[in-house]
Amino acid sequence: MTEPTTLRQQDYETLADLRYALRQFMDFSASAAQLEGLPAQQHQALLAIKGNRNGEPMTVGTLAERLIIAPHTATELVSRLVDSRLAERRVDPEDRRRQTVHLTGKAEELLDRLSGAHLAEIRGRAPKLVALLTQLEKISLASTSSD
Repeated sequence: MTEPTTLRQQDYETLADLRYALRQFMDFSASAAQLEGLPAQQHQALLAIKGNRNGEPMTVGTLAERLIIAPHTATELVSRLVDSRLAERRVDPEDRRRQTVHLTGKAEELLDRLSGAHLAEIRGRAPKLVALLTQLEKISLASTSSD
């Protein structure tokens, strides 16, 4: 753990502003998903499945890790996605004991619409977020240079 940093009022304000900006984005995201008839957690799961690195198939364990949820919660989430015809489970050909999760065409279309809206929202918020992150980086640099 790093040494405690002496923070100024401005530092607390920047941290609070960043948290507020992130909460605004998360609220936008949940609302956009809800308008599509999709609970926010299911939207997050679809994005995690689609965005899995290197084209690797998504497993329930990896999904749980990416969403920071318990494995049994991820299993239930995948079941809801399968029931909604947004995902399907397949036996992993490399390890037949394991199942992978794949998006359906319906999920791909839904995710395309939501992701387009999210990218537009992020582009609008980017200047403020970059400014806040730059301020926070200066706090971090100031604390390490004073050591």
